[in-house]
Amino acid sequence: MLFNSLEFLIFFPVVLIIYFAVPKKIKNIWLLIASYYFYMCWNAKYAVLILFSTIITFFSGIFIEKVKRYDFAKEDTRVICKKIIVLLSFAINLAILFYFKYINFALGILQDIFSVFSVQLNTPAFDIVLPVGISFYTFQALSYTMDVYRDDIYAEKNFFRYALFVSFFPQLVAGPIERSKNLLCQLAEPKRFDFDKAYEGFLLMLWGWFLKIVVADRIAIFVDNIYGNYYNFDGTYLIVATILFAIQIYCDFSGYSIIAIGAAKFLGINLMENFDAPYFATSVSDFWRRWHISLTSWFKDYLYIPLGGSRKGKFRKYINKMIVFLVSGLWHGAKISFIAWGGINGLYQIMEEVTAPLRAKVVEKYKININNFSHRLFQTVITFIMVDFSWIFFRADSFTSAVKIIERILNCETAKVLFDGSLYECGLDEKNFWFMIISIILIIFADYCKTKGIKIRDFIMNQSGLFQVLFVSFSIVAVLTFGVYGVGVDKAAFIYFQF
Repeated sequence: MLFNSLEFLIFFPVVLIIYFAVPKKIKNIWLLIASYYFYMCWNAKYAVLILFSTIITFFSGIFIEKVKRYDFAKEDTRVICKKIIVLLSFAINLAILFYFKYINFALGILQDIFSVFSVQLNTPAFDIVLPVGISFYTFQALSYTMDVYRDDIYAEKNFFRYALFVSFFPQLVAGPIERSKNLLCQLAEPKRFDFDKAYEGFLLMLWGWFLKIVVADRIAIFVDNIYGNYYNFDGTYLIVATILFAIQIYCDFSGYSIIAIGAAKFLGINLMENFDAPYFATSVSDFWRRWHISLTSWFKDYLYIPLGGSRKGKFRKYINKMIVFLVSGLWHGAKISFIAWGGINGLYQIMEEVTAPLRAKVVEKYKININNFSHRLFQTVITFIMVDFSWIFFRADSFTSAVKIIERILNCETAKVLFDGSLYECGLDEKNFWFMIISIILIIFADYCKTKGIKIRDFIMNQSGLFQVLFVSFSIVAVLTFGVYGVGVDKAAFIYFQF
């Protein structure tokens, strides 16, 4: 079930009405049933995987808690036992993730390695449908196991509440990847209906739908046409498509996160922010503090720091960063191009740190005011170009395609297509193309306000009742009128569903 579907527009109000109508004791049970139904609308049998992951991590937490309180064992023995439980929990869950997401990829690499030595390895090809959101709920469940191990949270004794934490439908299939300290603790006390929170949630959902249906899906028509037939287009078209893809994936993914946050607010739940105006970042490291915050912080807390973080010298720090970004690329998909995308972003961060002293000397020598608008704008533009270059590997069908696209961009012949109307023949007519540009400008304005601490949502909520009614009515009409619908489009999932 998609957030941008008629089914969800029926499902969500029904869930809310029943949730606030039933007794407090069974509110979470109802949400758990609704969450499993929400997921089973894609593929009912794969709900077993969520249940299995839930059972494993739930009892892992219980066993870890019991070991902590076992007074008859020495401290060293207790530590070893806890580590074994954590290892088993991670091994089982990651083995499931590996089978469904990476088995064919791994076997393909194995064949390539053997072929180097002129050995033909015949491996079976597994016909596997990737379960929606498996990477997200697996990481969320594993973070709970680690949080209990670290004493960041007590082991949850209520299985149904914990099962709801793993499967909570607003953020189940594409995040944000929530922490047990935030979501699980909020689920402990079912909430009463709060009109202000519900209204705030509705405004968020409207904005999320605008980002997805009006902007991202409109951009997708242009980008898919260019990238799907890149060999027929000059480099200028590919540059425009690459820039637009950066906007598309931002609107698509942040749109999902914002709808999820808004839906949760109806239920009195506050989910973590997942995006913070990332394209206003002034460095790649700053970008990754603003982009997919829940995943970035997950890798920092559960991979980078356990690897040693920055505690074991600069060289080890750089190695740890590269490992994190390579794993992050692999997390996004079983393709070399995703790993390359992660590796490029890792290299960017290492380059930033290595060149930091040199850049500081240049600033000091030429007395550059790093806080003035022109300097920050320059940094923002350079950061966007670097990030956007890496998106080529993310969007291309393969690593080979990405390299060929870059070659065509570097051999760009002319820029006249930017002015002669040729861009209007790439899937979007002139009207839709310029509506897309205006929408992007609106998003840039909204993000700029966010960087300045101006909360547009609060501004709207503080206006007169008449203004709010007119604003909400206009917004609904705008999304319904200017949204991209039709055969094929109405079935388009959010980009991050494939991860």
